[in-house]
Amino acid sequence: MTGKPIVEMTFEEALAELESVVTRLERGDVALDESINLYERGAALRARCQQKLAEAEEKVSKITLGDGGQPTGVQPFDAG
Repeated sequence: MTGKPIVEMTFEEALAELESVVTRLERGDVALDESINLYERGAALRARCQQKLAEAEEKVSKITLGDGGQPTGVQPFDAG
């Protein structure tokens, strides 16, 4: 696990850590308290991944495609 706050993670960072959490939980060799903490962190990482995907979907949906499949215009969005 990284020391980076979840709210600052990119989609890729959150997904990689989520995969690590799932692997540790599936092994079943962690204490109950640690399992609970891992599960809670996993839930937060999953939420972050969903948030980042929703943001990306919103950006993509702002692109308008014409009949030929080429962009005909875009609506401005905050790329930050």
